[in-house]
Amino acid sequence: MSNPVTVSSLKPQGARQLWLLLLSVLFLGGCSSLYYNTMEKFGYEKRDILVDRVENARDSQNDAQETFRSSLERFQSVVDTPDTELKERYAEISDAYDDSKSSAEDVRNRIDKVEEVAEDLFDEWEDELDLYESASLRRNSEQQLDETRAQYSQLIRRMHEAEDRMEPVLQAFQDQVLYLKHNLNAQAIGSLENELVSIRQDVDELIRNMEQSIDESEAFIRRFREGG
Repeated sequence: MSNPVTVSSLKPQGARQLWLLLLSVLFLGGCSSLYYNTMEKFGYEKRDILVDRVENARDSQNDAQETFRSSLERFQSVVDTPDTELKERYAEISDAYDDSKSSAEDVRNRIDKVEEVAEDLFDEWEDELDLYESASLRRNSEQQLDETRAQYSQLIRRMHEAEDRMEPVLQAFQDQVLYLKHNLNAQAIGSLENELVSIRQDVDELIRNMEQSIDESEAFIRRFREGG
């Protein structure tokens, strides 16, 4: 596989042309074939795009882990807060919920992008099996396709498991924000302590699922790079 062209390797005029071309592709984002054709001109095949998107999904899950951990810490800090500070604490945990919600949405979007390019890659791979003259090479390529599909299926399943674990945690966070919003008093704060036990368990389970998904992503990326 040829080395992809990077912006830093181009002369200023060439770099400007590359950026203009890529921007035009972004504005025509509904046409995936135009996007792929453009990227291929600069040395990026669908497999390269898939690996990039798996890396992005992995990174967003890493970020989400830290966001949920931080949000849990902020929720825990609310317990036993003096009444004079309740409004400030409410604003803090409301921000924590918003951060978690935004992080979860980023994870979902990254997974969607992985699925999009993977589907296109596997369709192209399968279609091009009929182009082989050599039966042995065709069988070898078909076997690689089956193995890659199997590994990808395991990867995307892990990603969706982690994605599914985000929703109950977000819902629990939202419940606490709403409860405090309408019950800004010391009694409301005290009643959250029991709920935090359940939230902590949900966050721990979410992080374990994300770690498994991240491990699957790393294995998938390594396999593609070693196979390249």
